[in-house]
Amino acid sequence: MTLGALWQHFCSGHGAESVARSLEEDGALSDITTQSCILRGDRAASVVLRSGGCVAGLGLGGLFAARCPTLRCELAHGAADGMRAQPGTRLLTLRGTLDVLLPVERSLLNLLGIAVATATATASFVDAVRGTRAVICDTRKTIPGLRWLQKYAVRCGGGHLHRCGLADAVLLKDNHLYGLQGARFAAEVESVACRARASGRPIAFVCAEVDSLDQLRALLALPQGTLDIVLLDNFTVGDLSDAVALRDAARPTLLLEASGGVRLDTVAAIAATGVDRISVGAITHSAGWADVALDMLD
Repeated sequence: MTLGALWQHFCSGHGAESVARSLEEDGALSDITTQSCILRGDRAASVVLRSGGCVAGLGLGGLFAARCPTLRCELAHGAADGMRAQPGTRLLTLRGTLDVLLPVERSLLNLLGIAVATATATASFVDAVRGTRAVICDTRKTIPGLRWLQKYAVRCGGGHLHRCGLADAVLLKDNHLYGLQGARFAAEVESVACRARASGRPIAFVCAEVDSLDQLRALLALPQGTLDIVLLDNFTVGDLSDAVALRDAARPTLLLEASGGVRLDTVAAIAATGVDRISVGAITHSAGWADVALDMLD
């Protein structure tokens, strides 16, 4: 899915809802402080990225302006999603009266801060594996209601879409295959893969999780085309290297994905083993918040 398609998915799905919910949660329409101030005509304010980082979510300004018709939003000169920004970079300019500008401030900054933090965390992992064949992928460990915003931000940071959710790809995990070993394990994987492919539903990929080299060997014996990806869960670096060697000898076109507890200080060594994909939950569930502020302009 392209970057533009991800953003459109957010806008057409949860985007407007997220904006409306955040404004309602903050009591933006009943801001007693701002409503008690004396209005002095239109004002302008700049949204500034104080912390620096990888930019994502600038389209949020337009979503807030659509919700508040008297609010006008413009991109700052040179600002674009995906750019690496220095501390103090201006991202957006907002215009309107104080009773429009200030009630939306916190809601906009909250969502934008999450998007930028997610993109920045992703960019750090992407930089760490540069020069290897591995790509950084997101997971389903996202903030409820903000999955599409975070998945968009991951792409802005140079990461890749893993799957949108449970409906668009097949991922057989350990709980699906609990208690199965050897031939029974491989037979169940093959059976599920065949049924899923025969369903007629669009499927991004078929993947099965393994937690040992023996399970990988069993899957490598399956017919060509049964699986697109094998997920190597919590493998040591040494076992990852062995897994790549086994794959290269038996099924060179099969993709291998490393997953489980991947950290910024370990991802380079994981990538150096020759795996194709590394899924990282931390880029969404632990990204934190970027320091984004609203500064009034003269």
